[in-house]
Amino acid sequence: QMHLMESGGGSVQAGGSLNLSCVASGHSRDRYCMGWFRQAPGKEREEVAAITDGISYTYYHDSVKGRFTVSRDDAKNTVFLQMNNLKPEDTAMYHCMTRRFAPCGPGGNGGPWPTYDNFGQGTLVTVSS
Repeated sequence: QMHLMESGGGSVQAGGSLNLSCVASGHSRDRYCMGWFRQAPGKEREEVAAITDGISYTYYHDSVKGRFTVSRDDAKNTVFLQMNNLKPEDTAMYHCMTRRFAPCGPGGNGGPWPTYDNFGQGTLVTVSS
């Protein structure tokens, strides 16, 4: 069974940066896709970013494009989320997620994100204005 442990959250002022990490256990075949979603109080879950194994193709929510960068280090079973130019609306609990098979994100014409298989407990990000 996959176990995901996030770290790196904290409180920053608008314009600041944070780098989230997530270490995964379990078999590597179960995490072809690795990524992040967030959920703020009273709001729906929102997929933020994902990355494939191998060629490391990436997907991003429109609201974070150009500010967030997802990456992975498979030797360390870890996925990262570098968050720059943070905004108060980025405040949320950020959760790591994995999926065994492609696709890892929305299709070329948009549409919904695929359902992921495993999720971590999350790390809190708070951005003040």
